[in-house]
Amino acid sequence: MADAIETIWRGSSRNEWRRLATQAGAALQQDWDYGAANSSLGGRVARAIVRRAGEPIALAQFLIQDFGVGKWRAVTLATAFRGPVWISDPPQETKAAAVQSMIRSRPWGKRSILMFQPEEAAPWLSAARLRRVMTGHSTSLIDLEQEPDALRAAQHQKWRNRLVAAERVDGLKVLKNGVKPAQYMWLLEQEAAQQKSKGYQGLPVAFTPAYAAAGGKEAMTIFRADLNGKRAAAMLFLRHGDAATYHIGWSSDEGRKTGAHNLVLWKAMLSLRAAGVRLLDLGGVNTASGAGVARFKLGVGGRVTTLPGAYL
Repeated sequence: MADAIETIWRGSSRNEWRRLATQAGAALQQDWDYGAANSSLGGRVARAIVRRAGEPIALAQFLIQDFGVGKWRAVTLATAFRGPVWISDPPQETKAAAVQSMIRSRPWGKRSILMFQPEEAAPWLSAARLRRVMTGHSTSLIDLEQEPDALRAAQHQKWRNRLVAAERVDGLKVLKNGVKPAQYMWLLEQEAAQQKSKGYQGLPVAFTPAYAAAGGKEAMTIFRADLNGKRAAAMLFLRHGDAATYHIGWSSDEGRKTGAHNLVLWKAMLSLRAAGVRLLDLGGVNTASGAGVARFKLGVGGRVTTLPGAYL
């Protein structure tokens, strides 16, 4: 079985990759445009397609880092965040053979390591002789194929109460923000200020326009709440295939008082659903260092999943 499996590096086009990734329901980090955005910011990216008897069975997009002293490279670490992506659901032994094929054929030589952060904890991990080196994080997933009534019913009582209250606020309106850089630069400035004041580190703000440039006008969607004509809250979502991932959020003091963020997310869910988005990933849920944000995401009523961690 293993002899029929081959890993091809640099042998895919954007169209093929995105078609297969969409078919498999890949996460944002395995989307072609995510890698393209990182490349445009000076990062290094490698993409592998694993085929069995000529048919694709797995994708893995790796972000690459070199570690060493000065110009001397001690080791290259290539990480597949939220990968590999299985095109179908091959047997566990086939998955293990596919991962082993990637490791054997890695283009950086013996002084390189492939690290996988998969979606599932499954027998193929041990069959491929991988060991866990880091624990995983949790994320909340919302199935937008549900009817609006079902989505609303799934919300926790307090979250829904905040939404109802926001819907009744005079002068609070949700609209789509423009996606030309000059139209959303204000939100990136707010995000940079939040990262500095709250002491967290997310993707650099330059990633957002880079992702938009890679993916075109459909790459992202921004919803904004205005209170009496002034910005009160906003949420920016990155689109990938028939899924979307929450990327940046902001709320003013008045926005927090009126529940503007609840209204923004609800209107965004309905709009994304109408646009054909089937799954919304709200991103990391960290109840330790980000309890407030975690409560907000959990209150929407999605399915919380904990990723198994990182494996070498």
